[in-house]
Amino acid sequence: MVGPHDGGPGAALRRDRFPFGPLEEGEALVEPILGSWEANMDHALTRSPIDVCSSRGEDTVVLGNLGVVRVLQVNARSGEFQVREGDLCLLMPFGRQDRFGYAELAYAYDCPGTIGLLAERTKLDARLLLPLPDGTPYSLPQWAAYGRYFTAWDNWQKAYGCWRTQVADDDPANHLVFGWGGGVAFAELTLARRAGFRVAMTAGSDERIAFLREHGITPVDRRRFPDLSLPGRRERTDRDRHQRRRASVEDLLDVVRNLSDGHGVSIFVDNIGEPLYDVTLNALAREGVVTTCGWKAGMRLSHLRGAESIARHLHVNTHVWRLPDSPGIRDFMETGGWIAPKGSDVIYDFDRVPELADGYASGRIGSYFPLYRVNPL
Repeated sequence: MVGPHDGGPGAALRRDRFPFGPLEEGEALVEPILGSWEANMDHALTRSPIDVCSSRGEDTVVLGNLGVVRVLQVNARSGEFQVREGDLCLLMPFGRQDRFGYAELAYAYDCPGTIGLLAERTKLDARLLLPLPDGTPYSLPQWAAYGRYFTAWDNWQKAYGCWRTQVADDDPANHLVFGWGGGVAFAELTLARRAGFRVAMTAGSDERIAFLREHGITPVDRRRFPDLSLPGRRERTDRDRHQRRRASVEDLLDVVRNLSDGHGVSIFVDNIGEPLYDVTLNALAREGVVTTCGWKAGMRLSHLRGAESIARHLHVNTHVWRLPDSPGIRDFMETGGWIAPKGSDVIYDFDRVPELADGYASGRIGSYFPLYRVNPL
């Protein structure tokens, strides 16, 4: 539960009782098993880019919109929904949808009245529950990271489709897909690799570099470019800091040129935002696509519209995915083995969730797939 903010992200969490009424028609009572810690939870705790409590008009909010739950009870006529008591399901994070099935408000984030998975029991709209495949060979921790994969699937479909509108028939093997580090970018680059592209991604630790290399992605050590991000407000008049940044940027662009035969990045997965956005654009090839489905560090971006037009750069922005596509994405993960690698997660017990929140915010968690356990299987 997130309440008054008086420090770091972990300090904004409070363990308390959260009452809710009886099940209304179409609702399910569920027992969260594993939840996935996501950037939207960090945004909620830091009150940026919005204060979700104020936005929802509520004093406290129970976070957690992605995870595996066990169904305890369903208030519905027999056969009305696809879930039954005892089923293990994935929560689809749709609060309010538009007419095409895309999310306008996210469940357990900015959608009023929604109760998340950071609770021993919660109730939700049964239509948001997607059962796990019967007899799946994959573990619950592997499935619990699905949010990053569902998001990556949707974003990749749109980015690749846009790229093909301008580069209709060239071999993907001639082109580089690059990403700033993160779990969604990792999932997306594995799709790009399956499509035949060269793939590379930044990482800031030996553990992550080894992980990327193990899964066929060329790692680019972020520590080689220590001043890559835009100077902060206090550094903007520091000429030496700007010179160091120019050196870091040029060093990274050299790496990109070497990986792309001098052409630049054909599809750049940038879920960071403002601190690195100018680097992303400088690294793009002609007819390149910059694609994003998140905004970890800065939502306000600017670019030279004429330069982007002349270079025929396409900008793709997506959010979540389309609810009717959910079963198909799940089945693609199951049949194609496109899922979080076994053992790649890290799991925090429920009492350690504030520690998880602080570790995520400060970049101390090595895994791309941080999870929290609420109830035993």
